[in-house]
Amino acid sequence: MDITTFTSKRFLVPGLIILILLVLLATLPLYAPAYTVILMASILMYIVLTVSWVIFSGPTGYISLASAAFFGVGIYTAAILGGELPLLIVVGIGGLASFCLALLVGALTLRLKGIYFAIFTFGLVMLLRYLVLWWEIKYTLTRGRFVIVVDNNTIYYVMLGIFVVLLITAYFIRRSKFGLALQSIGENEEAAAHTGINVTMVKVITFAISAFFMGTAGAIMATRWTYIDPYIAFNPLFSFMPVLMAIFGGMGQLYGPVIGAAIFSYLEEILLTEFPYYYMLIFGVIMVVAILYMPNGLVGLIQKWRKGDLGEKHANT
Repeated sequence: MDITTFTSKRFLVPGLIILILLVLLATLPLYAPAYTVILMASILMYIVLTVSWVIFSGPTGYISLASAAFFGVGIYTAAILGGELPLLIVVGIGGLASFCLALLVGALTLRLKGIYFAIFTFGLVMLLRYLVLWWEIKYTLTRGRFVIVVDNNTIYYVMLGIFVVLLITAYFIRRSKFGLALQSIGENEEAAAHTGINVTMVKVITFAISAFFMGTAGAIMATRWTYIDPYIAFNPLFSFMPVLMAIFGGMGQLYGPVIGAAIFSYLEEILLTEFPYYYMLIFGVIMVVAILYMPNGLVGLIQKWRKGDLGEKHANT
């Protein structure tokens, strides 16, 4: 087998699989019950949050816990503007609001490293949570807002569109000079700066791009809930779950966070239904086992299996 045939098969098979999956997802509301459509919208939401988190934190090694902040900004954007503007414009504004917030926060904090950056980003979630709560109680004399409700099929298709655009964006970032700069920052930030990379600018822009998709996800998912308040919008769970899902799936390949988020979000639905008081404990056990026995996540297991399979083929030949 020549290298051209090998390369064509290597890219053709994944391409066909992706195409088939996209066709199935695009036609899902035509043949699936309403519950499945709602469940898939939730799964896509977690995939978007996880892949967005991996775009920045995967190559750089900076552990951001600000996902809930950007997601919550999108939610409140939909709550405030949902009755005034068309849905897609509201979703776009939610993403831009999160993008601008991430630019500001990133410019101020991305000189911090390690645990200091993680603590600050989690503090941002709490700051926004109680700031919005104070503002509503003091100036609007309310707590929370009603949201314009959209039908489940529309929510699903908008979320699917965000998912597709995000995957395309993540793919091209990974294979661009920008992605190479991110990897060099993760490996040795000082060396990257000495080679001429504007380290701060690269980190801030990537941080903002990831926040944009989190904000759009929040804006469309808010329309599924009749009522939101700061405790719902800025739920710390939306900060920790993407991290756990990325670790479980593995960050070595783009499909790792997708698989990890899909499995974990579906597992959450089952456990929350069957074991509402113990599902977080079960999640914790699963994560401990995954970290101990799958340090590279599902991606590491798949790569080991492929290497073993290729080794057997070479031995047989």
